[in-house]
Amino acid sequence: MLGTPRSAAERRLLAHLGLAGVVLLIGLAAIVLYRFPPAVYGFYPVCPVHKYLHLECPGCGSTRALAALLHGNFAEAMRLNALFIAVVLPAVVGWGLLAYVRAVCSDRFRWPQLPQPAMAAAVAAVAMFTVLRNL
Repeated sequence: MLGTPRSAAERRLLAHLGLAGVVLLIGLAAIVLYRFPPAVYGFYPVCPVHKYLHLECPGCGSTRALAALLHGNFAEAMRLNALFIAVVLPAVVGWGLLAYVRAVCSDRFRWPQLPQPAMAAAVAAVAMFTVLRNL
């Protein structure tokens, strides 16, 4: 029942089940991306910023970069979207692992929060990356 206090064992079980679900979804997405690379298959969504403004947004090339990374081509992945491969992907993996550890080890779960200066630095880095890649 929602809202009722759970024991530590129940919380750990739910955290493990949640992790298993996330890993399963990521695995299925990786299989599709590996088997059907976006450079060959056209069913992937098109970036509206690039389509209508002919500019590359910070996310442009991320799907192709991830496909290249899955095929072991790190240099191509960095060429397609260095920000995603070198910064965003490792940060998201680290954030997810921290959330999982907190869910398993803590009595009261709280999502990991970034400090305000880190958020400001991230926004500035994304803005700078976007300007530089469109010069």
